[in-house]
Parts: sequence; structure tokens; C-alpha cells
Amino acid sequence: MKKEIIVLGSGLVGKAMALDLANDFNVTATDLNQEALNAFKNTNVKTLQLDFSKIDALKKAIEPFDLVVGAVPGFMGFQTAKAVIESGKNMVDISFFPEDPFLLDDLAKKNNVTIVTDCGVAPGMGNIILGYHNQRMKIEKYECLVGGLPVVREWPYEYKAVFSPIDVIEEYIRPARYVQNSAVVIKEALSDPENIYFDGVGTLESWNSDGLRSLIKTMHNIPNMIEKTLRYPGCVEYLRVLRDSGFFSYDAVEVNGQQVRPIDVTAKLLFPKWKLKPGEEEFTVMRIIIEGKEKGQAKKHQYYLLDRTEKETGILSMARTTGYTCTGAVHLVIDGRFNRKGINPPEYLGEQEDHFQFMLQHLKDRGVNYNIETQ
Repeated sequence: MKKEIIVLGSGLVGKAMALDLANDFNVTATDLNQEALNAFKNTNVKTLQLDFSKIDALKKAIEPFDLVVGAVPGFMGFQTAKAVIESGKNMVDISFFPEDPFLLDDLAKKNNVTIVTDCGVAPGMGNIILGYHNQRMKIEKYECLVGGLPVVREWPYEYKAVFSPIDVIEEYIRPARYVQNSAVVIKEALSDPENIYFDGVGTLESWNSDGLRSLIKTMHNIPNMIEKTLRYPGCVEYLRVLRDSGFFSYDAVEVNGQQVRPIDVTAKLLFPKWKLKPGEEEFTVMRIIIEGKEKGQAKKHQYYLLDRTEKETGILSMARTTGYTCTGAVHLVIDGRFNRKGINPPEYLGEQEDHFQFMLQHLKDRGVNYNIETQ
């Protein structure tokens, strides 16, 4: 008998995950937006209109299911995960909420559930790769450069949002943390821009973002760790101007007697410009470098991902690279192969050889290929 899975959120990534999981499980996709659910017509995915902010309704909806997949906007992620835990359900989540997920660890253990958080591409697969090598070598340096971009560069932003756009703006304002010489360094987002060349793409601009997340706590033995976001060169300057002028501020200002949050106005203006047009293609690029000593010898492992929109289905690359990492983890959890109770960032998932190899193969089977080089 097929297991029952409910997907919370049917945006671009949620849709890709639901369709992928429906090949092996009975899947119900949920969203407040009926238009998003209409995308599942003529598929074997069931749909349910659901307001995730209504916790009692949410708990009732997930009651019949064996596992919950979370794909809600970040600002809703923590309370959604808490409700799932209180309902005694296992969960794999990609909402990337800003709160510390370990605040829910005791509750998850008390309810005897397995919760995998941040299970996308980065954070997500990057963590899995680091977790794997951390068990097998003494790592001195971890660097992850990652970005999702439209193929066609369109002025002025040369960027399109695949995730919830409000979560994208968070990347531009949330202070960036990285680890240097075993000390946590905090800098403003968009700092330390640097141009870097990538095979198959060309030159992109990297800048500090707060992508390490759980790694700062779980990988405290690694003295140097950093993640930087990638955009087309010149993009960061526009974003700095907007941010430093206050357009991303959540603090209300008075305009003609009305209290208005600048972020709401900015979002209303920017989101249409950041929306991918029908048929518009994008790509995901990620380079991970891990350096250290393995069996007493200096080692350098490099993982390179360049993935593009799937032409046959139109499924976006960022939905594929993020979503299929999550669906791989779903298989491991629902099959009982990964059953560690409590809060589990993806680095825990990568520790065992069979789990790591399963994830790489799961992605490869779906055309998401990591080019691996070892020196």
C-alpha cells in the first residue's frame, strides 16, 4: 500500500516536488492560492486549499498523512514546523525560516518525530556533501558559491525570483555570518563582492550571504567556512542602493498621513519585474570546495553543479535542484532508512555512505548531476 504524503505549498518548487513524489506515493498538494492548485489538473496529485496560518485547520489536514513536506514562505516556516511536530508527524522542510530550528529539537524528540530542515540545494545538498566529508577527513576550509539566474539578462536587475520573493529580499538585508580562523564573523549582506569565472556560464559576482545557517553550530570543528550568493556582475550595486536608501525596511514611515512599510511598496514594485515569463529559462550554478587532510594527506574535493530548466517539462532548474534534494530525503525518511529523532539539518543526512550515495543517485536519475573532482 502506498504511503500518503502531503506537500504544504504549491509554488514552483512545491509543484515540482509533488509531481516527483507522486511517482511513488499518494500525494496531496496544498496551497491557499487556488490558481497554484489548478496546475495539478490532469495529474495524479490530489489538491486541498488550505490556509497555513490557521494552525488548527493545518493540524487537522495533516492528520491522515505519513509524512509532511514543507514548502511555505520562510516567515511561516517555524510555526508550520512546530504544528507538524505537535501533530506527531515526520517532516522534510525547505521553508528556510529565519529562526533557529534547534529551538524545536526538544519538542521533536518528545514527540518522537524526525524533522529534516533546510533540505534544498544550498542550504541542503551543500550541507549533505560537507556532512559526508566531515566524517572522513579533517576539514580546514569549506566554501560554497551558489546562485540561480535567468538565462536572458534583462535590465535593470538581471534576476528573477523562483522562491518567495520576500525570502529573496531577506538575503539582501539579513547579516551574513561566516567562520574565519574558528571565529564567527558577521558582516552586512552584499559585502565583499568578487568576480569569479564559472565554466559554461562566464563571470559572475559573489557576495556574502547568511547561507551557512546550521553549519555554524554543527560543524564548529571546521575553522574556515563561507557561503556566498552569485548574481550577474553589477547587480549588487543596485541592491545596495535600494537597501541603504531604506526600500527594504520593515519600519513604517508616514506618507500622506498613512503608515506604510517601505518593504511592502518595494515588493509590490519589484515582484512583477522578478517574475519569470512563460517559457523563460534559468539555471542554477554551485561550486563547493572542501580542503583538508584525509588519512594524513592533503585533499581538495570540488563539486560543481550547472543545471538548466528542463525543456521537455518546463520545470525550472532551481525547482529541480532544490526540490529533488528534498524528495530524496523524503524517500530516506519515509522508508525508515534515516530515522534520527529530533531536528536534523541536512549535514546529518550526509554522514552515512549509503545515504550520501543514494542522494547523489536520486538527483542523477532526475538529470541533476554533480561533477566531482578530487586532488
